[in-house]
Amino acid sequence: MTVTVELDDELADRIEQHLEEDESYEEFIEELVSVYETEGEFLTEGYSE
Repeated sequence: MTVTVELDDELADRIEQHLEEDESYEEFIEELVSVYETEGEFLTEGYSE
């Protein structure tokens, strides 16, 4: 199954800044989800809601 996700240009640009050479959006998002599942949350210094 393939799902299409629409990103606004600003978010796409932000993601592109973090992509490693030859890394796809799918690979990047997969890594983010793996970190989230492993850690239970994204760790960001100074982040709070």
